Amino acid sequence: MPARHVILALCVAVLWGVNFLAIHLSLEHFPPMFLVAVRFAVMALPALLLVPRPQVPMRFLIGYGLGFGTLQFFGLYLGMAAGFPTGLASLVLQSSAPFTVLLGALLLRESLTPRRGIGVGVAAAGLAVVGVSRGGLDGWGPFLLVVLGGFGWALGNLASRQARAARPMHLVLWMSVVPPLPMLALSLTIEGPATIREALTTSLTAAAIPAWAGLAYTVVLGTLVGSAVWVWLMGRHPAGTVAPFSMLVPVVGILTAWAVLGERPTGWEVLGGVLVVGGVLWANGRPHGPNSLRRLRPVSQSETPRGRAPAQADTGIESGHGTAHP
Repeated sequence: MPARHVILALCVAVLWGVNFLAIHLSLEHFPPMFLVAVRFAVMALPALLLVPRPQVPMRFLIGYGLGFGTLQFFGLYLGMAAGFPTGLASLVLQSSAPFTVLLGALLLRESLTPRRGIGVGVAAAGLAVVGVSRGGLDGWGPFLLVVLGGFGWALGNLASRQARAARPMHLVLWMSVVPPLPMLALSLTIEGPATIREALTTSLTAAAIPAWAGLAYTVVLGTLVGSAVWVWLMGRHPAGTVAPFSMLVPVVGILTAWAVLGERPTGWEVLGGVLVVGGVLWANGRPHGPNSLRRLRPVSQSETPRGRAPAQADTGIESGHGTAHP
């Protein structure tokens, strides 16, 4: 990759890492399920009015919206609202990567090589270390909710992979049409109209400015700008070259939460984080040789069948990091 593209990839990792702090600020004022509904409603309206619907089967579009947009953020936002640390949430959400590999093998009959299997096992061991550490401090509930979010992200990855959208950014934007109604229904049922009303009536005060700033950051920088740059990079380089940069996201997330919120991960949590990142990177690697170079070279337009988008390179566990990020 040229140096300027490396800088762009690093900028996206920073944008996505800081995004967890933005979510934390929004959750300080708005109830979590209502916040998810608002986040995606803000994205859905311009998508419906300005962006052509991607030409993909409706079941994959809905599956992507329910997995990535609904289940992922249901688990992530509820887990963070229940007290799971902001920085560690950016790490535990990486469970989407091993979940994607395992679900791809089980549901799509994708190959699970020994290298990928070892990587998944190491990453899972790292998550277990983090879970045991946090479970002893805060209980298992918040941790398992964030893991549920990672599972939802993995389901969304499978749906988006099956969709094979010619314009991935259009798929990301139209995915946002799915979550608002189910999340609003859940919010009204579980959080209640009184909680929503109180959040809205106090949202125009000075105390709510950080929450609105966090929501704006999440929508504009975290989702639209970050995803647009990521899609642009993925279209110009092999996925195996670009995807490892996403493993910097939890590093940025943990450092940001440390600097701004004063969160201090324990020694066990640091060890678990190293295992998660190391396992994902190991599974993402390829043996050197002519065959691996051949598989990773970009697909030219002349090699693409008419009317179909180039398929994403088979890069293994990095498929847990798709065209959008929390």
